[in-house]
Amino acid sequence: MIFTIENDKATAGIKQYGAELTSFKSKETGTEYLWQSFPEIWYGQSPVLFPIVGTLLDNKYFVDGKEYELFRHGIARKRDFELKEQGKDYVILTQKYNEDTLKVYPFKYILDIEFRLDGNKLTATHTVKNEDDGDMYFSIGAHPGFNCKIGDKLQFECEEKDVINEMIDPESILYDEKFPTPFEGKDITITEDIFAKDALILSNLKSKKCTLKGCERDAEIEFTFGDVEFLGLWAKPGAPYVCIEPWYGINDSRDKKADFSQKRAIQKISGDEEFSFSWSAEIKLK
Repeated sequence: MIFTIENDKATAGIKQYGAELTSFKSKETGTEYLWQSFPEIWYGQSPVLFPIVGTLLDNKYFVDGKEYELFRHGIARKRDFELKEQGKDYVILTQKYNEDTLKVYPFKYILDIEFRLDGNKLTATHTVKNEDDGDMYFSIGAHPGFNCKIGDKLQFECEEKDVINEMIDPESILYDEKFPTPFEGKDITITEDIFAKDALILSNLKSKKCTLKGCERDAEIEFTFGDVEFLGLWAKPGAPYVCIEPWYGINDSRDKKADFSQKRAIQKISGDEEFSFSWSAEIKLK
């Protein structure tokens, strides 16, 4: 099932399965700005990453001495969400733990995702709630892919002279080393080979947003990620899209941890607490 929201400027579609954004269009131009999921290139469009971002070492982790197995980007994207509330220009979807999720992720969570249109801007707000008495550990992120062409640019607010760029190996595990950044002043150019070694994982950013620009585009997409810990950039090499990914969490390194609570960039909320973050994409017509 797909939930549709709209106003006089734009429309968006969201799948019940995984609460995955599947469309973001301007009514004025009729243009689709979201990647449209060609399986031979990349089957996804905008998966929700929870309760891990990226990959665990050997796909395993420990909580209180017990071993669990959890695969890349976690379980939320592989389950249905239920409709919690809907109006013409917004929808709130919710997913809750069950007996099956507790076998692979032993925390009682509720994950709400709200999609809301305001003019040409779409905002997605992710809220994690702890339904248990003890502390809950998790990572969360977004993974929206936007149509683009080779040669388009991502222009950031600031010149990012101190940004850190990390990358992952063929098993999706972090390398120990840091890598040169692709910035030219404020810009990152989408080239044929920029993602030849997989995603760029950026941290220590000054910017809070970036804009996807191209001379053959009828609009620019201004993407606001805020005070995110990591910003992933990724596409299949040479493919006509780019994923702009706000992350509160990161892939494992090969440094084994005794407990999930020790994982790098892990988030923690106590009983009845919440964690929330938002991203937005705005169509800026030329």
